[in-house]
Amino acid sequence: MQFHEYGAEHEDTILLLHGGGLSWWNYREAAELLQGEYHLILPILDGHAGSDRPFTTIEDNAAEIISFVDEHLGGSVLLIGGLSLGGQVLLEMLSQRGELCSCALVESAAVLPSRLMNALIGPAFGASYGLIQNRSFAKMQFQSLHIKAELFEDYYRDSCQIEKQDMIAFMKANTAYALKDSFRDTSARVHVFVGEKETTEILRSAEAICRVLPASRMHSMPGLRHGEFSLNHAPQYADAIREIVRTGVTREKTERERGRAKEKEAETGSECERQIP
Repeated sequence: MQFHEYGAEHEDTILLLHGGGLSWWNYREAAELLQGEYHLILPILDGHAGSDRPFTTIEDNAAEIISFVDEHLGGSVLLIGGLSLGGQVLLEMLSQRGELCSCALVESAAVLPSRLMNALIGPAFGASYGLIQNRSFAKMQFQSLHIKAELFEDYYRDSCQIEKQDMIAFMKANTAYALKDSFRDTSARVHVFVGEKETTEILRSAEAICRVLPASRMHSMPGLRHGEFSLNHAPQYADAIREIVRTGVTREKTERERGRAKEKEAETGSECERQIP
C-alpha cells in the first residue's frame, strides 16, 4: 500500500481515505494543520494514481488497509476518516473489524445501491474516457465537482494516470456498495457528515447508516455539496477531527470511571455479605 505520512513522531494515529478519482492530496491541507498533534497516514486507494495495485473491490481494499494497520500500527488507530469511496472503504473496514479505531468520520458515503447508475457506468466511461486527458474537458469536469481551484493541477495530473478499467471498476463498486449487517457491531464512535446540498441518494445513505448504528451521530452541513467539507474547508475539517477525538476520549474516560465505580460497588457489597453473621 502506498501512502503519504505526516507527524510520524506522534503516537496517536489517524488514517484519512480519499474520494474516488482523487488521491492523497484530498487531505493534504488538513494533514498539514494536524501534523503537530497527530500521526497522519494518507493511503492511496487501489486503482488510483500512485497506487501499487489495480482496483478490485471495496472489500479487498478494506482488507488490505486492515492488514497494514495490523502490521505497522499495532492493530488499531485513534481515528479513520473517509470521503465518498473512501468513506465506503471505511464502513467496510468497520464491518470487517469493528474495533479497528476509536472514532470514525464518514463523509458523503453512499450505501444504497443503484442498479441504473451501475449499468450506465461502463458505456458512459467507455465512451468518454479518452476526453479525460483533454485539459479543457478536465477543467469543465473539475468545476462541476465544486473543488477549490488550487487543486486542479493535482486533479488533472492524477486523473490522467488512472487506467480505464480501474476507473470503471471503482465507479461500479461505488454505485453497488451496500452496508453490511456486521457494521452494527462496531465499537467505534461513528460521526456521519453530509452536505445540505448533497444528492438525495447521499442524504438517504447518511440516514441509513445512522439507523443501522443508532449510537452514531449525523452532522448536516449547511450549503455544502458532495466532498466540499474535507476538500474546500480543511480548517473546519481539522477542527471536527479534534472535537471528535476530544469528546471520544472524554466519553471513554467517563465510561471507564463508571465501570470502576460499579466494580468497587460490587466488591463492597460482597465484603458486606461476608461480614454479616
